[in-house]
Amino acid sequence: MALLSFLFPQKQKSATAAKERLQIIIARERTDRAGPDFLPALHRELIEVISKYTKVSAEDIKISLDRQGNLEVLDVNVVLPDA
Repeated sequence: MALLSFLFPQKQKSATAAKERLQIIIARERTDRAGPDFLPALHRELIEVISKYTKVSAEDIKISLDRQGNLEVLDVNVVLPDA
């Protein structure tokens, strides 16, 4: 089985890749507070990526970053159309 896994590695799922990108963006934002705000660029990129799979508009995706002391929460809310 290990040989098959080596010869045919599984592709990384898009959700995992998106999660890793978000973690990189947040880590970068934490180290560079004086830099530009990343939320507008993140919003545009999310619309672009989600639009590949389903029809969404800019109003269907809400992003907020809440700071409470040392804790930061990135909230992404996507309203998907009915099937």
